Amino acid sequence: MATRSAPGEGRELLSTHDPAGEAGRAALEALLADALERPVAIAAVVPLSGGANSMTWRLDLAPTVPRGPERVIFQRSANGLGLTRRVQAEVMRRAAALGVPVPPVIAVPAPETGLGDCVITGFVEGEALAPRWLRDDRFLSARAALPGQIGAALARLHAPPPSHWDDLPLGGGSGAALLETMFETYRRIGVDVPAFDLAFAWLRPRMPETPPTALVHGDFRAGNFLVDTRGLAAVLDWELPHFSVPEEDLGWLCVQAWRFGARLPVGGFATREALVAAYCAAGGTVEAQSLWTWEVFGNLKWGMSCLQLADDHVSGRVPSIERAAIGRRVSEVAADLVHAIARGDL
Repeated sequence: MATRSAPGEGRELLSTHDPAGEAGRAALEALLADALERPVAIAAVVPLSGGANSMTWRLDLAPTVPRGPERVIFQRSANGLGLTRRVQAEVMRRAAALGVPVPPVIAVPAPETGLGDCVITGFVEGEALAPRWLRDDRFLSARAALPGQIGAALARLHAPPPSHWDDLPLGGGSGAALLETMFETYRRIGVDVPAFDLAFAWLRPRMPETPPTALVHGDFRAGNFLVDTRGLAAVLDWELPHFSVPEEDLGWLCVQAWRFGARLPVGGFATREALVAAYCAAGGTVEAQSLWTWEVFGNLKWGMSCLQLADDHVSGRVPSIERAAIGRRVSEVAADLVHAIARGDL
């Protein structure tokens, strides 16, 4: 899947650090042998960064004749939240059929394997850490190509009607309904952030009440792309797809947090105008007048994510210093929201 840096990267690990111990390694080897239709031995297990909801490992397979060494990605849910890996895998397969670049799904282990809620995908070369591909001169051409590639990927994902995905247990709703669900979470947590109160009040009369028109990725942003020297290699992290409108994905891509200190509003690498032009050139349609509303919604959604992660730690549900540290970013988002609503830009 990626060259995500993490402790242990670049060195072999002892079996005690495997994702499921010796029994898990044997189960993985048997599963891979069946999926790849050849004998498989795992030579090394390398942990990769996986986000708040996932644990991720790269499995280096021993050389076989006539094939050489191969790598695959093993990803397992960390907390049981979000869609199951089996549903995520099916969304990825269908997205790939639409022309969206995604890591190929190799296998979804059955519960009886004892491996947990997990998926095995192919390894795709590329850089997932956005600050690297945003700044490194090796990715200069890639950054120039990204607006067109990303616009096209989103347009392809959004093209089918919701009925294309009807057999999958996916949620969603109108913009107004999504905002109300977020507000209920805000009240449940019980922490008052005046800038969030302002944002909810500003958004409430502006969010559409019309039904969803497409499946959205839900977390389409810099940091969830694999980028190589030619541009977009794969779209990662299919944990949050749901029914909404295209503007939700487009606005989320423009959230301040996903610029990683770079100047340009679309993930630090493009202008809003370039993104919309690329999206429309690939067959997508967007209501330009509502895009800013969804960008403000996206900034609030990120702020609520920070608040939720902090609450996970403080409540004891998921004790985690990382979640507590991310929670401190609520103040950054509060400042962004006030600026965005007052100035009409961010």
